[in-house]
This record gives sequence, C-alpha cells and structure tokens, in this order.
Amino acid sequence: MEGLLKDFELEDKDRSIEALTRWRSAVALVKNPRRRFRNVADLAKRAVAQEKQRKIQGKFRAVINVQRAALHFTDAIASPEFEVSEKTREAGFGIEPDDIASVVRSHDYKNFTKVGEVHGITSKLSVSVDEGVRQDSIHISIGIGLPTEGWPKGVYDGLGILLSIFLVVSVTAISDYQQSLQFRDLDKEKKKIDVHVTRDGKRQKISIYDLVVGDIVHLSTGDQVPADGVFIHGYSLLIDESSLSGESEPVNIDGRRPFLLSGTKVQDGQGKMIVTTVGMRTEWGKLMETLSEGGEDETPLQVKLNGVATVIGKIGLTFAVLTFLVLTVRFVIEKAVHGDFSSWSSEDALKLLDYFAIAVTIIVVAIPEGLPLAVTLSLAFAMKKLMNDRALVRHLSACETMGSASCICTDKTGTLTTNHMVVDKIWICEKTTQIKGDESTDKLKSEISDEVLSILLQAIFQNTSSEVVKDKEGKWTILGTPTESAILEFGLVSGGDFDAQRKSCKILKVEPFNSDRKRMSVLVGLPDGRVRAFCKGASEIVLKMCDKIIDSNGTTVDLPQEKAKIVNDIIDGFAHEALRTLCLAVKDIDETQGETIIPENGYTLIAIVGIKDPVRSGVKEAVQKCLAAGISVRMVTGDNINTAKAIARECGILTEGGIAIEGPEFRNLSPEQMKDIIPRIQVMARSLPLDKHTLVTRLRNMFGEVVAVTGDGTNDAPALHESDIGLAMGIAGTEVAKENADVIIMDDNFTTIVKVAKWGRAIYINIQKFVQFQLTVNVVALITNFVSACITGAAPLTAVQLLWVNLIMDTLGALALATEPPNDGLMERQPVGRNASFITKPMWRNILGQSLYQLIVLGVLNFEGKRLLGLSGPDSTAVLNTLIFNSFVLCQVFNEINSREIEKINIFRGMFDSWIFLSVILATAVFQVIIVEFLGTFASTVPLTWQFWLLSVLFGVLSMPLAVILKCIPVERNTTTKHHDGYEALPSGPDLA
Repeated sequence: MEGLLKDFELEDKDRSIEALTRWRSAVALVKNPRRRFRNVADLAKRAVAQEKQRKIQGKFRAVINVQRAALHFTDAIASPEFEVSEKTREAGFGIEPDDIASVVRSHDYKNFTKVGEVHGITSKLSVSVDEGVRQDSIHISIGIGLPTEGWPKGVYDGLGILLSIFLVVSVTAISDYQQSLQFRDLDKEKKKIDVHVTRDGKRQKISIYDLVVGDIVHLSTGDQVPADGVFIHGYSLLIDESSLSGESEPVNIDGRRPFLLSGTKVQDGQGKMIVTTVGMRTEWGKLMETLSEGGEDETPLQVKLNGVATVIGKIGLTFAVLTFLVLTVRFVIEKAVHGDFSSWSSEDALKLLDYFAIAVTIIVVAIPEGLPLAVTLSLAFAMKKLMNDRALVRHLSACETMGSASCICTDKTGTLTTNHMVVDKIWICEKTTQIKGDESTDKLKSEISDEVLSILLQAIFQNTSSEVVKDKEGKWTILGTPTESAILEFGLVSGGDFDAQRKSCKILKVEPFNSDRKRMSVLVGLPDGRVRAFCKGASEIVLKMCDKIIDSNGTTVDLPQEKAKIVNDIIDGFAHEALRTLCLAVKDIDETQGETIIPENGYTLIAIVGIKDPVRSGVKEAVQKCLAAGISVRMVTGDNINTAKAIARECGILTEGGIAIEGPEFRNLSPEQMKDIIPRIQVMARSLPLDKHTLVTRLRNMFGEVVAVTGDGTNDAPALHESDIGLAMGIAGTEVAKENADVIIMDDNFTTIVKVAKWGRAIYINIQKFVQFQLTVNVVALITNFVSACITGAAPLTAVQLLWVNLIMDTLGALALATEPPNDGLMERQPVGRNASFITKPMWRNILGQSLYQLIVLGVLNFEGKRLLGLSGPDSTAVLNTLIFNSFVLCQVFNEINSREIEKINIFRGMFDSWIFLSVILATAVFQVIIVEFLGTFASTVPLTWQFWLLSVLFGVLSMPLAVILKCIPVERNTTTKHHDGYEALPSGPDLA
C-alpha cells in the first residue's frame, strides 16, 4: 500500500505548492468532490489572496520610497490644509480619520510636522500623553480582527431513497456544524492579543479588540504593533516591517521616523505610541482580509488517507466495471442460447439498467469517502479538548506530529517552574540575608547604611521595564515579567517608592533585556546633573563588568581576583539551592546629561539577588511519563548552570550519566563532537537562542528525532520554526514567538505539553482504528456483491441498504472511533517513527482475518442459506436477503467494538467512559431494528423472527473471540533497537493485554 501512496506524501511543516498540487492531481476518482475536499486548502483562492498580498506590500514599499524621495523636493511647496467636517468637530476631534490614517500609512513626515507632531495629534484627538484616553469617553470599541466564518456546508449530493439521503445528510451536517463551531472558537482564541495601554492615567492590560483611536500603547520586545500610530518616546525601538513590506531589514523608530504600522513586530527596545488608526483603515487590516482566503493547509494524515481512498476507489471502479461486463455478457449469451438474441424488449433494457445499478452500488460502497473526513473530525474534537486543557493549537498538523514526538526541548522558567517569583536571599555588603516577610527586610535595613539602601533602591526602580500601578484604593499592582516583579516587590517592601524614584531622575538611555545580552542597562540623569548607569542581569556576565564592590562597611572598594572568586562562590551557593541569581551594579559617569553611551565595564557590584521559583507540582510525574513513552526531555535555559542542574534533578530530567553543558561550550564543539555528546545532553544552561536552534537542527538531521521545542522570546522564533512542533508560552511568550509556534501552551505548564503529546498519539491511533474498521467493511461489501452478482446475477445488498452501511462506515464510524479520548496506555509505548507505515501489519492481519470470517458467513448464507435454514415459500428469498443484510450490519457493529484496540486483547477498557462511542453503537442498533422491522417496503427487507435475530447477533458476537485469536497470531514486525538516549522499547501487542 505504501508504494501506491508516493504521490500522497506531505511534509509536517513548510509544504510546497508542488506537493499540495501533486496529490490533488493524483486523486482521479472522487464520488463527491465537495464533500471530499471541503476541509482542504483552496489553492486557486490562495493564489488570488497571495497576489493581493503582493500588491499591498508593493504598494506599501512604493509609497515609502516615493515619500522619501519627495522629502527632498517638497519643502518649498505648501501642503494642502486638512479640512474637518462638522460631524467630526461635534465628536470632539480636530482631524478626519482618513487624513490621520493617510499621514501615518504614507510616512508623511512633512504633514506630520504640520499637524504639530505628537503634541498636535494628541490635541486633535483630545487625549493626553500622560493620562491616555478617558474611560468615560469610549463609546465604541473598534476591533482589529474581523470574523470571516460563514455557516457550515451541511448538504451533500447523494443517491437513493429520500429517507436514506436525509439520514446521511443530517448526521453529516450536524457533525460538520459541530466542527465549524470548534474551529470558530479556535480562531477566536488565535486572535486574542492583550496590549498594555494608559487610560485615565493608569497603565492597564486590555484586549486588542478594545483598542480605540487615541489610546497610549506601551510596546516592548516581541510585541506586535496592534494598530497604526505615532511614536511618542522610547529607547532603541527596532521594528520588523517584513510582514507589510516584505523587506527583512528592521527599521529604527525615533523622532525623525515616528510612524508605526499595525501588524509589524518589535524586534528590540521599548517605547510608547499613540493609536491613530484601527481596523480596516490600516494596511494590516486589509492584508488580514486575504490571509484566511484559501483555508489552512491539509495535514499529512488527511492527504495520506485521501490517497488510500483513491487507491481503494480505483479498485472498486475496476470491480464495478467487471461486474457490469460479466452480467451483461452473461445476459447476452443466455439470450443467444435461447434464440432470443434478435428480439429485445423493454424488460431487457430494465434488466441491463438493473445491472448498471448493481455496478453503481459497488462503487458507492467501495470508495471510502469518510477516511480523510475522519482526520478532520478527530482533529476538531482533540483541539476542542486541548483548549479546555489550556493548549491552543494554531496548526492542525501539529496535533498529528506531536503524537510522533521523540524529544522535547523545554525552557525552565515558567514551564517547569511556577513563574511566581519572590526574592528569597540577597547578598549585600558581604552579608547574606534570608528574606521572609517584613522582619527580614527590617533586619536588612538595619545592617546596611542609608546610602547603600538608597543606591540599592535606585538600582531596583530605575533599571526596570516594569511599572507599579496603584488602584483607587491605593493598592499597588506590578505590571511586568515575573523576574522584574519579584525585584520590584522586594524594593517596595524595603520601603521604596516607585513613583518618587522615577520622578527624581530622568532616564536618558535604555538597553532592554534580551536573551542575547542577558542583561538590562539604563543611563539616568540625577537631580544634581550627574549621570549614573545601572546594570542588572545574569550574575556571571554582570560580575565580569564590575571592578569594584561595596564592602561590609558600605564603602566602595576594588574587586580583586580573590574577592571575585568569593563572589562567584556566593553565586554558586545560591544556584545550588535552585535560586535564580541576578547581580545589580552601578557606575557614576563623569559626563553631564548629554549624549553618551552606556558603559560596558567599570561597574560597582551592589548586590546579588537570589530569586526563588518553585518547581510546578506534577512536573516530575509528567517527565517520568515522557521517559516511559520514549520521549526524551532536555532543559534548555539561559539560567546559571548550577541553578539549571538543581531544578533538572528535582524534575527528574538530569539523571545519572546525563550531561549538563553551557551554551558557549556547546557552540564551540565540532560536528563530530556534537554527534557524540548530543544524545547524552540533558541540560543546556546559559544558552543563546542560536544554541537552541543548533540543538534542534542537529537532533532532527543527525538523529532523525521528531523534536518539540518550547520558546517565549522573540529570538526563539527560529528554533520554534525549525522544530517539528513549536510550543510557545501563552503567558510569558511574546507575540513573535506565538506567531511562529504550532501550539500555544496557555498556562505555560510542562504537564500541558504532555497532554498535547497524549492527544497527538490518541489522534493517530484513533484514525488507525477507523481505517481498520472501514477497510474491513469495504472488503466484505465489495467482494460479497461482486461474487454474488457474477454467480447469481443479483446483489444481496440493495442500494438503500448500502447507503445505510455507508453511513455506518463514514460519519457514524468516524464519530465512534475517531473521537475516543486518550488513555494512559498511550504513554506506555514508543513514539511512531517519522517514516513509519500508517497501515501496519497488525492492522492488515485484523482486516484480512475479520473480512475472511464475514465473507465465509455471508457466502454460506447466500448460496446455502435456504437449505441450511429450511427456508421455502415465496418470501424465502426476501427473508434470506434480510438475514444476510442484518448479519452483515451486526458484524460491523461488533467489529467496531473490536477495532477499539488494534493489538491489545481487552477491547472494553475505557469503552464506558466514551459516551460518543456508546451512543453511536446504540443508535446503529436501534436504527437497524427500525429498518428491518418497520421499513420493509422502503429498505427491501422483511421482519425477522426472534430466532433469526438471535442468529444475526451470534454471527456478530463470534467476531470477538476471533479477534482475540487473530491478535495472538504473531506478525512480522520491525524490531525496535535500543533508543540512542539509552532507554529500551516497551512491550506491546498481546503482552499489554
């Protein structure tokens, strides 16, 4: 089978148009294209949408280039006056929405200056830079994203009697409608972005949907610019405009280039902007309109099952043509033998038409249209459940791929730990103080001088990207990262006043923290005119920048090598206690408050702060589940190696024989050394995003691993994109990281990642169950009708009966088997290999065994039924055909139960926990009784005696002990060798019964 599916191979990520087109071309026989292809991408629409995007990007580039050129020639030309309508004036605004949108969109600096720059715009929009929008002035919130979904398509072409069509269409339509609701909920979650704004003088977090013109938005590294606007002030603000312009070169935003466009990304720095345009007036809004056109790429499993359906469809078509030819030739020969060849009547024409109908019914039952649809149904069900489990799936294929994951490279902070940080210890003036409540801080203040405390509080409150906000009751809330929040909270309980500190000094320059620098620095102007620099960050890095230290007397003294070694020992001591360590440093600069650079050395070490971030409950158990499931777990963190090792041991990641390595050492290894050491790496500390990217690439290319990687920062985007499954953090993650991820972990919890892996495996195994079940039905129905038609000239299963069987096979079968929740047994087997065959040998064994049994039963009934059962009289044929139909359907019902387990004997485990499965089985049985007993004329059946009902059920029940016997038959399987990470494959098959 795999050899026939070469045209249906699809990459897990970054699929080419050629691959998407190739499999579509290979699908030659489609019974109902609208049904088969309704959940795959529309390449024609996508091509049109991409052309629209190129035009928008080209137009944007052209406008910018023309504007730059025009700046040299238009100084002497008077710009047109902006006219304001009466309606706009009555609303309290001094500029038209289209005019301000045009100025920002076209980067019209001349008219921006004419309007009065930032001050003029805030005046015309009736807002304040410091206070922001007044809450009572917001009447209508203009959303950024617009929903584009319509009602689902639930009506499909069909053949047969009206009630059969109604049943098939109703069940399918309800299923599709449920899927569309699930996908719509998913789409809403994808578009949810929170932004920080200043309103009523208070910084607060709001949804992007609630953003209005005039809002003052705070931007920091990794954010997506939520609307068109103008830069107010900030530091080192670097914007990636490639999403709009297609240009990869980032743009520096400052007073001379103040225009910010919706949808662009903050690559570095921080700043404030005033919103001037939202919604469809922005270029991003117009671009977003085209993004959903064409739909999402189909998944590898959808394509593979389309291939299976196509191959089986071709076989079915061949059988149908052969059947028609055999019956027709047989009929013509009979007429010739009886000397009637020259005389043809309307009865003869009807006979040939009947043969054609038999051929059509064979095609109807032979083509398994439900195969690719089962994948979508299973994915939709899994994604809904994962949303409830706090995992947002952005790309459908990630669900499938996660089931094959063999390695997880995870961050430490927030994923393995709680991300609820508090300062636990501080080393200052050569003394270590344990911080526990107000008494500890009072003791600290009594042990250090007021001058040292003042410097410490300055270092805390001036060198931060977070803010302390007070509510109406005077209670303070910290808005910022957990690390920043922990230090600010310590500063507040130590008697510091955030607002007073920030007002006393003027911030001149800021170098925000990022994962490459691993530090944050700030240059401030003091009230007396002097300039002071503060630096905080990774202990080893900041310590190397220091040549002085504050001693036990509160005096600044030199920091010789011997004392630096003592400080390093303090850092290591904190790290061994699983504390995250940061150094705070200060340097007074001789220059006055003019243009100057932030120094790279010559600092005085103020303090070492040890921050406690406890391991999440359940993480150790989750790691053990991964290891038992054949998934190796590696911690990749920017933290101190001793802190990382302590946390890794606590989580069960770092084991005996495992290696903990630092990023600088790793990146200096040769490819040969990497090949030798990577299998044993369990912890990588002080790593850069480039190290994570290198590790992921080597794991995939050198060892063929299916790698899932977590990330939260902007610089994690390459690793997230390179991995098989990119997992972004929903709380700590930046918008850039989320955009490059396949799954967003909404609670930043490692146990949620394990749930995603479990659901991924459930999807894969559920589809395998359904394929096994459907192929069995296909084989039996196809051969039964073909053989019977060729031998007796009639098919025992009519068109209406086959439509009912088709419903059992397709939608009901998919509902029953493709939506089963995962069980713990899924995490006790090895992951599926990257190139493993989807239809396995145990599946073929079950399909052929069950098919052979059913064919024997139906064949004996068809050819010897009347004699064996003593049937006679005018209705004997009708009774026998009804018994054959009833036995066939009940065999499928019991085989559906058998299909719950492909290799394990206990098929009832967890069955009563799946209400969908039980409902489908019950509904199928009830409808079968109704069809046989009450819809005789309609369905070509007659009521059966209780003895025949018992016989039909017995035929079905006997398939269960047969399934046990089949599963005990050994089949040739690929021997699983010892995994390169050192663990053995777990047993499977009947051993796990």
